[in-house]
Amino acid sequence: MSLININALRTAALHSDPFDYMVVPGFLGAEALARVNSDYPGIESAANHTLESLSYGVAFAALMEELRGPDVAAALGEKFDMELASLPTTVTIRKFCERTDGNIHTDHKSKVITMLLYFNEQWDHEEGQLRLLRSKDDIQNYAAQVSPLGGTLLAFRRTDHSWHGHTRFVGERRMVQVNYLDQSPLAIAAQRISRFGTHFMKNVLRMR
Repeated sequence: MSLININALRTAALHSDPFDYMVVPGFLGAEALARVNSDYPGIESAANHTLESLSYGVAFAALMEELRGPDVAAALGEKFDMELASLPTTVTIRKFCERTDGNIHTDHKSKVITMLLYFNEQWDHEEGQLRLLRSKDDIQNYAAQVSPLGGTLLAFRRTDHSWHGHTRFVGERRMVQVNYLDQSPLAIAAQRISRFGTHFMKNVLRMR
């Protein structure tokens, strides 16, 4: 039995201001969200974790398989007018935010489509909501703001102006990120180098 609402993805509107994106509330229903959260990885640190480095339960594993499966790739590809099924993917998981998170960025050039799925069953904070921005240096100049409320999916096309970020939040903010990548080995290697640099800078900021 599927955990996701693929029809919600297929019928969601694609927006183009300030770049191509779509928001899909109810991609996970309440029952599916509860099942997946029961099997969510036991993460203790505020950092991105690869799927391969974590332990998790059956429902979470089933969801990860669906997120990387052909139905989601086909539905997203139709929306963004791209062939995604043949592209490699990466998956990262978070559970906590820290004060160094949320900086404005565009994602690395090796990424073609970014898909975010949120898991917090409630979100009562103004902080920590993802903003899709018109500027690389103004967190207040946003076209849309997406609350990281459980079951909500956000997908966007990576471009040189796909600026996004969120205001500072420290606490639990559950999220899975799936990226469809440029399939060239050079692009994948470049992403790994970029990720190392990001981790290095975060460690420097933590020590201040």
